[in-house]
Amino acid sequence: MKITVSGNKKEYENGLTVTQLMNLEKVENPLYVTVTLNDDFVNTEAFDTTVINDGDVIEFLYFMGGGR
Repeated sequence: MKITVSGNKKEYENGLTVTQLMNLEKVENPLYVTVTLNDDFVNTEAFDTTVINDGDVIEFLYFMGGGR
């Protein structure tokens, strides 16, 4: 299947879950990452059961501290 991950077109096998994709993409600190799938937020509890489909767009959003 062809998907877009963080703005990059990629090919992966069908049936991939969000958790599996995070492992393949080597996401650092997955506990602190928010995921959107086609512009909808995915609950952390659903990472293991949310299946990615052909044409989907996935974004990993990292929270960063800072400021004064």
